[in-house]
Amino acid sequence: MKIAPIIEQLNKLAEQVSVYLVHTGQHYDQEMKASFFQQLGIPEPDIDLGVGSGSHGEQTANIMLRFEPVLDAVKPVAILVVGDVNSTIACSLVAVKKQIPVIHVEAGLRSGDRNMPEEINRILTDQISDNLFTTERSAEANLNKEGIDSKRIHFCGNVMIDTLLTHLKMAKPFAETLKDYQVPLSIEEKGYALLTLHRPSNVDDLDTLSRLIKVIAEISFKLPVIFPVHPRTLNRIEQAGLSDLIVAGNIFCLPPVGYLQILGLMQSAKMVLTDSGGLQEETTALGVPCLTLRENTERPITVDQGTNTIVGTDTDKIITCVEDIISTGGKSGRIPEYWDGKAAERIVAEFQSLYL
Repeated sequence: MKIAPIIEQLNKLAEQVSVYLVHTGQHYDQEMKASFFQQLGIPEPDIDLGVGSGSHGEQTANIMLRFEPVLDAVKPVAILVVGDVNSTIACSLVAVKKQIPVIHVEAGLRSGDRNMPEEINRILTDQISDNLFTTERSAEANLNKEGIDSKRIHFCGNVMIDTLLTHLKMAKPFAETLKDYQVPLSIEEKGYALLTLHRPSNVDDLDTLSRLIKVIAEISFKLPVIFPVHPRTLNRIEQAGLSDLIVAGNIFCLPPVGYLQILGLMQSAKMVLTDSGGLQEETTALGVPCLTLRENTERPITVDQGTNTIVGTDTDKIITCVEDIISTGGKSGRIPEYWDGKAAERIVAEFQSLYL
């Protein structure tokens, strides 16, 4: 979702630069990968490293081992990485040790929680990047505090919103998605909540996962809950013996769905409950109330200006916020600066001035 609009803009410079796309395989579900690549119009990667799952250390090491020969063969003028996953830091480390410039898109976001692997990935990637592209102005202050010169920082906006705005008209209507997966209830627009869960802090801890599933089951009797389940989350639910709670409630589990499906489900939801960073941004852009099931966020602009509320895993707070949204409609928010669908254009314009 982050790389698609950047590739589209870079391809307009075909006479000046060639794009070489590497898919590490960190997100290894083949159906999900095929769905996202097709729906977002991303060209097939020039190489798929096929790394797959593993512990954080194992996955990061395997990406590094498989990425280095690619750099030796391609000899790029720079590498561009996005986000905060293990692929981001792994590829950046290999490049910087080979004295290849690193460009980090979505730099400077901070949750302040170093227990999150993503926070470590963000901090370290930013420290070794040559140029850093930010999604919100507060990111520059975060980077300055860590000793990064403002000359290397470029506020260009949010490429996730580029992708959202480009594909909004193509979003699959929520009713068609529910019909495809044989959801038995007749659910109207704004008549359901959308849930996603995947953070280790939520799904790997039995007490936390049990607390969340119990409160979601309670909410589902006030408002049906649509739950596209990440494969890892499904395994944890089954291992924890929580499947009966889901069956007993108005919670309807779907397999992982494609981008156009999740976009349609978000757009028509009464609210979204999530621990995803991306969905916090997308709900703000769509004006849909979002309850973030975490104690913090690296995207504070979604709270300060957008539709997002941090509720953590406190069941009373979750219930109170859900009831408020049902009765009042919740936060409406506003669209943050440069979330206008032109972030990739600004990024590539800066790239031209820096490297071409």
